[in-house]
Amino acid sequence: MFAVRRAVKLPPAEAMRPEPPARYRETLVERIGLQRLLTQPSRMILRHLERQPLQAFLSSFGIALSVAILVLGQFMTDALDFMLDAQFNVAQRQDITLTYVEPRPTDAIYEARHLPGVIDLEPFRAVPARLRFKNRNRRVAVLGLPDHPRLQRLINDDLHEVELPSDGLMLSEKLAQVLNLKVGDLATLEVLEGSRPVRRVLVAGVFAEFIGMSAYMNIDALNRVMREGKTVSGANLTTDAAQLDELYTTLKETPAVASVTIKDAAIRSFEKTLAENMLRMQAFNIFFAVVIAFGVVYNCARIALSERSRELATLRVIGLTRAEISFILLGELAVLTAVALPMGMALGYAQVVVASMFLNTELYRIPVIISTATYAYAAAVVIVAAFLSGLIVRRRLDRLDLVEVLKTRE
Repeated sequence: MFAVRRAVKLPPAEAMRPEPPARYRETLVERIGLQRLLTQPSRMILRHLERQPLQAFLSSFGIALSVAILVLGQFMTDALDFMLDAQFNVAQRQDITLTYVEPRPTDAIYEARHLPGVIDLEPFRAVPARLRFKNRNRRVAVLGLPDHPRLQRLINDDLHEVELPSDGLMLSEKLAQVLNLKVGDLATLEVLEGSRPVRRVLVAGVFAEFIGMSAYMNIDALNRVMREGKTVSGANLTTDAAQLDELYTTLKETPAVASVTIKDAAIRSFEKTLAENMLRMQAFNIFFAVVIAFGVVYNCARIALSERSRELATLRVIGLTRAEISFILLGELAVLTAVALPMGMALGYAQVVVASMFLNTELYRIPVIISTATYAYAAAVVIVAAFLSGLIVRRRLDRLDLVEVLKTRE
């Protein structure tokens, strides 16, 4: 738009004349006395950038956007790795979860301890229920865990363990947000099994969770709410890997066992359903970012060559070598790229924060996790794109026709 405006305002007679020389003045670097520290070609680079600040900023900003898109495209891998580690290594440390056909007395736990390959065991009580508060409700499974659980722990988003209260409900942040519950509120628990009792239960705490919406209670407190004796729905097991096949065969032949969940299989299922779709989207982001990075960097270099071909040819005529005029042109590109990298990383972080807000659903929450490797990868891609663009422009620079360029067009 600026170019069209200038062309329209320019009188035809003036447009047919050679362009007058640009008006030059001391740059900021020269005014503060730092020019003595720079070589003559370096001073020429800084002078050109300072005399066209808007063009320099927009060029650098375009390169920065490609860095930001690369950071945004790659952060999903970092976030998924963090989620998998948090969910399946830090919080859930069991190898197998077995669930009985119907709730059983705690004596069943002693039987499970003698199964082949069982190293450690921790019971749980699961109760399907509808949790209601005012006009909002959600169907959840209230999971009762023992005091100080070892195999299935509650953790916060900083991966620190959250203590399970001796009484009352412990809700995930998302469930509390959906139901508009806070600590100290009384929620209505409508049990969906057995005699289907309806109870009023205190919300004793809230914790962060990345997958699903969960409600937890102390197993003894849950048994009291259900007004039943010490009852369990299943158990979490750590096992000897060498006896895993034998254990699995035994459990399949046990009529009282309704299901067996192997953690490794759950991880593979998670990666197949959730991660696969996200990584496909990530691949598109990376592809477009690489195209943008190369396109923007090459475009900047090509425009700079077109605008300064006469100036560079003049420098060649008065004695500068090809390497020196290449340094002037490509050094300008290097400065723009160097300025763009931190700017792009900051923009990328801001994009990730915004994206995580839209990836906060009832099914999963994607945390803001960006590794150093992601920043390094984004910077490397843009630097390689700048290098390749520089090589292409350098070839054009080497083939510059000095006589043709120096002709005055009339």
